[in-house]
Amino acid sequence: MLEAKELMVFYENMLALNNISIKCDDNQIVGVFGANSAGKSTLMYALSGIMLDIQKKERMAGGERISLTGDVLLNNKSIMDVKPSLRARAGIVLCPERRRLFKESSVIENLRIGGYLATKSQAKKTMEYIMEVFPALQTLRNRLGGFLSGGEQQMVAIGRALMAQPKVLLLDEPLLGLSPLMQATLIKATKAIQQETNISVIVAEQYARPVFPIVDYAYILENGAAVMEGTRDELMDNPDVKSAYFGVS
Repeated sequence: MLEAKELMVFYENMLALNNISIKCDDNQIVGVFGANSAGKSTLMYALSGIMLDIQKKERMAGGERISLTGDVLLNNKSIMDVKPSLRARAGIVLCPERRRLFKESSVIENLRIGGYLATKSQAKKTMEYIMEVFPALQTLRNRLGGFLSGGEQQMVAIGRALMAQPKVLLLDEPLLGLSPLMQATLIKATKAIQQETNISVIVAEQYARPVFPIVDYAYILENGAAVMEGTRDELMDNPDVKSAYFGVS
């Protein structure tokens, strides 16, 4: 179980996350929805620990001051001060916004890079599984990352994250810039991955409509704060959510 309690992140004088508390239980898909600048990526950075690296780099460069308060817990144990590399070893793995592949490396090389935490047998088994979930990558295995479409890059990015043997997979804006058909393909794959591997998934997304059907629980962010939460059915029956995300009054 991954949990944030009363999490706050300040950039200089700007409040990026305002007293957010969220929880993702074992074998669960949790959605975090909101418009641009709602705080979704900041939340993912805080959960994965990358915010600690950003904070350190800004401090060393004399840049903007970043402050974090509150707590992040993994299986009820605080990891707020744990480095991102150690969080990854504990099973918290981030698939970042805009994919961030190694563009001059092939599909197979990008996937292998993600397997640095895996044993040889785990890497082999996971690689085979990725090719089953994303069969298009089988024929693209030797193509360079920079020559892939956005959807193909996202498949590789999710596969690379899976190679790290996650217990909690953090997906940051996985549908960004993709066609409706590719969005549907990735959402179907995400649900299959969760069911077949029993990992937990937290997906942060602006485009809530295609994601809502697969989440067990979700949070709505506005201006860095969680303004609404509930199960999939509770939120889909809420008139405010219907109006904002489904265009139904």
